[in-house]
Amino acid sequence: MAKISPVSIKYMIHANFTAEGALEKPDVIGALFGQTEGLLGTDLEMRDLQKEGKIGRIEVNLRKEGKRTVGNIQIPTALDQSETTLIAAAIETIERIGPSEAQIEIEKIEDVRGTKRDYIIERAKELMKQIEGSTDSREISNEIKDSAKMAELKEYGDEKLPCGDLSGKEIIVVEGRADVLNLLRNNVSNVIAMNGTKLPDSIKELSEEKEIILFVDGDRGGKLIAKNVTDNAKVAYIATAPDGKEVEELTGKEILIALRKKVSVSDFFSFREKNNHYEKKRYGVRKGVKERRYNIKKEPKREIKKTNWNIREKLKEIFEENEETGKAILLDEDLNEIRKVSVKTLSSTLKRTKDKPFAVIIDGTATNSIIKNAEHAEVRVIVATNFATTETRIELLSF
Repeated sequence: MAKISPVSIKYMIHANFTAEGALEKPDVIGALFGQTEGLLGTDLEMRDLQKEGKIGRIEVNLRKEGKRTVGNIQIPTALDQSETTLIAAAIETIERIGPSEAQIEIEKIEDVRGTKRDYIIERAKELMKQIEGSTDSREISNEIKDSAKMAELKEYGDEKLPCGDLSGKEIIVVEGRADVLNLLRNNVSNVIAMNGTKLPDSIKELSEEKEIILFVDGDRGGKLIAKNVTDNAKVAYIATAPDGKEVEELTGKEILIALRKKVSVSDFFSFREKNNHYEKKRYGVRKGVKERRYNIKKEPKREIKKTNWNIREKLKEIFEENEETGKAILLDEDLNEIRKVSVKTLSSTLKRTKDKPFAVIIDGTATNSIIKNAEHAEVRVIVATNFATTETRIELLSF
């Protein structure tokens, strides 16, 4: 095989594959060259590109799982971005490897030069710290102010939640540490973070003693967090960042305006229901077209009732074990794992799968595309951190 200089590598294609039989590495290489031949014209023939040094040595790692063979492929390229993505898309059309039916999914396309850029940035930061004797008075003033605000940052409860001064009767609850720092920087000190989307027990206890103002991002995730918090704690008011903005990026003026516009919990959800009604009325016909296109059966949704703790607890356990992996897990009706894939490739996996998963566990957000293809695959339950939409017949759970 042709070799390619590490200096000239621009992108690395990472792909996963599953084959319904025993394979060897040469079978995979042969399928890559043979089944993409002629797809993209003579300029993008993989054999010729490798001879010219524009595609490097293809690495294949595989292992046997029962009768199946699974593995991953790494393809380094010196092509430009569009040509690299064309090669990657062509690889996904491969349906057989050797004598076996197979499925290849692109996990990601990595910009290898990004690693060098990251090193340059980090090294530049280190060198910047070594420069002494700055004479910029504004920089010195801002540094003093920021260090003072950092000194105000404290920790609260067993969960060590980032917070400011909680001695008053009114407390602002935000999602993360960055939100707390931004509010402290803008002279709002009575603030505490949940450190994520789950509501800590410490804040539940605080809500019994203090008046809670929940301050959420101006997106759908913020609304879902508001629903979770108000279901589990006593909240007096809800404030929202401007549409499309996060609390951590607001200016001092925007923070004060948002807090002045706070509303009661009932008014917040009443306004949301009116918006949902308007969206249904406006886009109902379009949604109907989508359902006909995907031939969604109008069967009743299988409910996981609150009394069915065994299933809920098992799903919660799997969800928590899967956190911070960037993976999605497809489960059968007995909650056994069918397969585990990258969240980035989940939508295409659901679109192509011949299995009928009962549940899907996602480390991250269930996007519109994922939910739509999950309906097509007749998935009954999706467990995720956030949901891009709640307009679906699938049971949505967030722990």
